[in-house]
Order: sequence, then structure tokens, then C-alpha cells
Amino acid sequence: MSSVRNVGVIAHIDAGKTTTTERFLFHSGSTHRVGEVDEGSTVMDYLDEERQRGITIVAAAATFPWTPAVDGEHAIHLIDTPGHIDFTAEVERSLRVIDGAVVIFSAVEGVEAQSEKVWRQSDHYGVPKVAFINKLDRLGASFRRVLDEMREKFEGVSICPLQIPIGEEGALDGVVDLLSMRALKFVGEHGGELAEEDVPDGMLLEAAAARDELLTILADHSDVVAEGYLEERDLSVEFLTREIRALTLSGKIVPVFAGSAKRDIGIQPLLDGIVRYLPSPSERGICEGHDPKSGATVEFSPDDKAFRGLVFKLLAGSGADLLYVRTYSGELNAGDTLLNPRTGEKVRAKRLLRLRSKNVSAVEKVGPGDIVGVIGPSGVVTGDTLCSVGSPVLLERIAFPEPVISIAVEPRSTKERARLDSALDIICREDPTLRLRTHEATGQKLLSGMGELHLEINCHRISEEFKVDARFGVPQVAFRETISSEASVTGTFAKTLKERELSAEVDISLTPVPKQEPGIVVESSVSGDVPNAWVGAAETALMDGLNTGGNHGYALIYIKGLVSGIRGEREKTNEAAVAGAVLVAIQEAISGGTLLLEPLMRLDITAPEEVIGEITGYLQARRAVIQGITTLSGAKHLSCEVPLAEMFGFSKSLPKLSGGRAAFSMEPCGYQEISREDLERLAARNSAAFA
Repeated sequence: MSSVRNVGVIAHIDAGKTTTTERFLFHSGSTHRVGEVDEGSTVMDYLDEERQRGITIVAAAATFPWTPAVDGEHAIHLIDTPGHIDFTAEVERSLRVIDGAVVIFSAVEGVEAQSEKVWRQSDHYGVPKVAFINKLDRLGASFRRVLDEMREKFEGVSICPLQIPIGEEGALDGVVDLLSMRALKFVGEHGGELAEEDVPDGMLLEAAAARDELLTILADHSDVVAEGYLEERDLSVEFLTREIRALTLSGKIVPVFAGSAKRDIGIQPLLDGIVRYLPSPSERGICEGHDPKSGATVEFSPDDKAFRGLVFKLLAGSGADLLYVRTYSGELNAGDTLLNPRTGEKVRAKRLLRLRSKNVSAVEKVGPGDIVGVIGPSGVVTGDTLCSVGSPVLLERIAFPEPVISIAVEPRSTKERARLDSALDIICREDPTLRLRTHEATGQKLLSGMGELHLEINCHRISEEFKVDARFGVPQVAFRETISSEASVTGTFAKTLKERELSAEVDISLTPVPKQEPGIVVESSVSGDVPNAWVGAAETALMDGLNTGGNHGYALIYIKGLVSGIRGEREKTNEAAVAGAVLVAIQEAISGGTLLLEPLMRLDITAPEEVIGEITGYLQARRAVIQGITTLSGAKHLSCEVPLAEMFGFSKSLPKLSGGRAAFSMEPCGYQEISREDLERLAARNSAAFA
């Protein structure tokens, strides 16, 4: 395991993730030609939609070898993730299973909104990081400006450049390694040959000052570096590498590399940095799971004999699904029988596959810390644990955001209905942020997702990939409901089922908690001699009931639910009766009325100063709340919160407002109450349900 690295590449859209990954594959010898995003020839962006649009839509995994000069061969399991906010689930599921991350920033655009989001997502999972400032050959590039932005926006960690560029924009000619104080030049076809030279005379003072800054940062966190620095001892490259590694793994620093993936400058040192500074699976420490029966915490080491793995992605197939599995302990052999503790069913891993995007090769056995494809198990969904039959454990599931936009989908003819249902089932199994429900009034299928682009691409899949002749409605926001005041009620369940009397009483309270991050929190404070199974059933029913919907049929949000009492008789009360009493209590608690909420988006726009006024006017007419306008180099940066319902078509309107010179990013930032007038206006606007 010490020679394995599980790494994700994360960044804002168009920062150069896929281009960098394609260079990784080429320089490792895994591919024989460099895939180009502009040409649609990439290995990692393999879907037709990805190649046509030039963006990453789904996370793709690849395994390749890399051998730094003095460290021996390593296996790197790499996941290339999307940068568009609509596909944040792909980032979330990848961060759940990687051990380290490469965060890429454009030297022109700097730290953009999605860059901040994925950085904080990685912090949530405790993932150590290295950073790569890319596109230093582009007009307007500035290594120092991006460093300053990183330090301003990512407090609590020291940004630690290990290199500085030799020249910028069109003059970019390599990098200076501040540990060895040598200039690195990238020559030959595709920068395949790495040449070391003396630091150019004109950069000696700049390089010396940058190395001094590096040592000062390290000395702030390391006593041994501080001691050597103060005593002016010669600190060896090997010594500094060990200290940088330790500080990176502890989350105190983030090493920063420089270059241009497009021009193949800085790729090999970045690969060396992945091996030298990011953790192996064993260095991530003790793993935790839960006993599927008792719920008790189970701790285990990667060295344990029992197999444990997490399904973090699946590709649905007509015969069998391809599961992407991160292994945490034990060995898995092709043909082994495993347990799915969520369902209690035994499943068979018929084939094991080494992944390289859509290309795979069979392997017979994998060990702990691997990322592998598994074919065979049925009834498995994203987030499921697969483990040895005799050692059941549930690993922490992956939390996905709730969808914020819906679209009606129906077949154009009766004969298409079954094929449409099959296509919808497949895309929803593959993507946990897609939800499917049936509208109670119209009977239409409603497909919900994370944004216009998210739904557009999946509707295109239904038509082109699955060849279904379907009609798609106008996108509409996914509303939520909440309560305006606390309600404490008792739910009573009393029914006779199959000649058995069932009864239970449950006390619950619902408290509004505005802008609560998880949306819904459920707790219990039940005292007395109450079976744990009853308490667990009450908590589950309360969570499920709140998610099922309020008075208007939308899921409830911003509520803290508390189960405070359960009463029953051993002969007449079981988990089903307790759950029934909770559902009765929820209906009584919300019978006094609920508030309708609409999703809000945080919108960030960068545009020339002369057009920012027109953009601001456009947004204010759409109920946007402007939070700030700051001045950047030759441009303005506008931040606001705006209802998602007002943003349909914004991506086409902004180029017209700015003459094509503005860029924007959006991400969900909660919900707000919508007035009846605004609701009626939106309903009138969307009255034509189908185009």
C-alpha cells in the first residue's frame, strides 16, 4: 500500500483538469498520444456529450504507474472530476474515496467560485492537497496574484510554493525548483525530456527570496526546520522533502506547483509531488464503519484480513452493472462471494477490472487501498458497502445534495412508455442527484436534477443514447416547504392487521431552524425502558416522513425533529406501529399550514467595468440581492443571491449583456420563502408545460 496513491483532480470548470490528466497518462506511458480537449480526443472525457461540449460531465478513473527519480515505481489511481456545479455529485463521491487531491487553478482567472467549493469539500473529508497553478503561458497570467488569492480565501492553512515560473505569458520557459535551486526545462516533443540547468542569472535574487519565503513558512510549522534555518545550516532536499510531506499530511500546508499543461511545462514535477507529498492508503489511518444490526462503531485497519469496500459509482448495463469500488481492507478475488449489509443479500464479484476511463482490463485479485471495477453484484446502489460475509460492516454513505430543478418527461406514444421507464431507471441509478417522481395531479413523470445543464444532458441521453421518442417540459424549480413555528404533538396508531391488533403512541416536536445546513436533523430523547428497535424505527420514520412532503406535496426542510416519547405494549407494538404513529404525528404537526420555499443560488460574475451596470440592472429586475461588487485587474466581480427560478436562460443572456466578455458561476445556497404573487407569476410563465 505504501506505493499506492488514490488521487482526485478537482477545480473550477475550464481550469485545465482534463488536459493535465491527459498529460499524466502520456508521460506515464499509459497512452501513446496526447489527448486534446479541443480535438475531442481525450481518454478521460470519453462520452460524446463531453467531447462535443469540451467539458467533463462524469468522474472518470484511471490507473497508471509513475516512478520518481529516487522513490521507486508507484501506482496512481486517479479520478478526473467535473468542474461544473451541476455535476457536484461526481466531485462529492470522488472525494469520499480518495486519499489526496490535486487542486488546479487557472493563472488567469485565479481562485474561482467552484475552486473554493471543491477546496472546502476536500477539507470536509480531511483530504491532504497539492495545488497546481496552470495556464501560466496565457495572456494575463500571474503566479503571484493567484498565490495571494489562495492565501486570502483559504485561511487556516499555509500556501507553500515549491516552484516559481521562469517567465510568464508567452515568455514561460520552465520553472525553478526552490528545494534544489535548479531550473527545470521541458524539452523534446510534448516536453518529454526534463533538463536541469542553473537558475538564470536574471532570476537569482527572485529565486533566493522565494526560497527564503518557503523556508520561513516551513519554519512556522516545524521546529527542526526552524532550528536549521536560524542556524543557517544547509538544509538538504531530502530533509525538506520529508518535512514538507509530514506537514502536508497533517493539513498544515499545501505545496504549490507551477506550469502549463497545454505546453507540457511542469507535469513531471507535479507527478513527483503527488507521490512524495500525498498519502498512501495506509497513512490515512484507522477506518470506521458501523455494525449493521446494533449501529455500534466498528474500527478496522487497512491490514485487516476481512474485505471491505465502498461502491462510489456505477455504470448501469443491460446484463450487469459496472461498479466502481474503493477497497479499504482485505483482498478481493474474482469470483468471491460478498455481503451487501444494507440488504443482507450475498452477491458475487464475477469479474474484477483495472480501470482506465472507458477502457478496462481484467485482473484476478486486488488488495486494500485499490480502486477497481467490479462486475456481477445485483441490487447494489451507489454508497453501498461490500464486505466479507463473516465480517459485516456498513461504511459511511456518501451524502449528495438535493435536486433544485425539475422537468416533466413523457413518451410521445404508448409503445415508447416501457423504453422510457427503462431509460429513466438507468440514468437515476447511475446518478444519485437525479430523482424521479410522479406528479399526483397530472400523472406525469418529473425528473429532478441539479441545474439546467444537468437535465439537458440527461434528456439528450434519453433521446440519443437510449433512442426514446419523448417530450420534455419546461424546467421548473423544485420547491420545498417548512413550518413557521414549533409544534409538539402526539401521534396515535391503532389498527388491526391480519387479525393482530397493533398500537403505538409517539411524541414528536418539530422546530423551524432557518438555513440549517443539512436541511433536516432528527434526534431522540426517549427515556425509560423502550426497545432500541422502536427508537430506531421512530427516527427513520420521522426522517422519511419529513422528506416525503408537506401540505403542498414538496419535501420539508429547515426543521429539527425530536422524538421525545414512545409508548406501547410488547404484544401490540412493533416497529411498523411506531412508524405509523410518527407519520400520523407529522400530519397533525403540519396541519396548521406550511410555508412554501424556493431555491436560492449564489451567483458570481466577472465582467468589464463598462457593462457591470447593465448586468446589475438585469439581475435586480429578477429579485437578486447584490452582496458586493469588487474591483479586479481590469474588471469587476459581482456577488449576489438570486432565486433559481429567475435564472433560466441566464447563460444565453449574459453574453448578450456583456458582448461575450463576462464569466459566471452559480451554486445552490439555500431556500427562501416565496410570495403568492411571485408564485403565480412563475406559474403563468411556465403554463406551457411542453415545448
